[in-house]
Amino acid sequence: MIDDLETVILVDDEDRQVGALGKIEAHRLGLRHRAISVCVTNERGEMLLQRRALSKYHSGGLWTNTCCTHPRVGEDVADAAARRLNEELGVACDLRFLRVTHYRADVGGGFVEDEVVHIFHARFDGEPRPDPAEVMDYAWLSRAELETDVAMRPQAYTYWFRHYLEHHPDEIFQGVACP
Repeated sequence: MIDDLETVILVDDEDRQVGALGKIEAHRLGLRHRAISVCVTNERGEMLLQRRALSKYHSGGLWTNTCCTHPRVGEDVADAAARRLNEELGVACDLRFLRVTHYRADVGGGFVEDEVVHIFHARFDGEPRPDPAEVMDYAWLSRAELETDVAMRPQAYTYWFRHYLEHHPDEIFQGVACP
């Protein structure tokens, strides 16, 4: 059973809040909303990827960037990114804002993502502690390994992560060191 207790912030083309709606309903209707993605790399330049838990309401079992979320109403996007990185992967570190991007995609199961995404980056050299309810696996991959695997198996990766790799690859592989 999918619950719709979480609320997303509906936005216009300029990322101005125009309302709020339950997460599931917003995705069923394909309404534009604010989102956050975090990309974490280590000192070797490898990116920390997660494989989404099968229980996720969409894109379960797919590989994606380090973590994603929707900020809560009234929550700063940077605070939401740090919160979710810790909740999903047990990683706490300083994040650097990279950019805002937009994509729209049918993600299956009657859900459409139409997201204005605030992308953050950090460098982390420890071991993550993933929450098994959110993350079924994780891996550190170099840019070359990742680009080769995505080219060979695009269906194994989320749409949004493929979007970032296509449109913002240099940015998502840069970062700052975490303590």
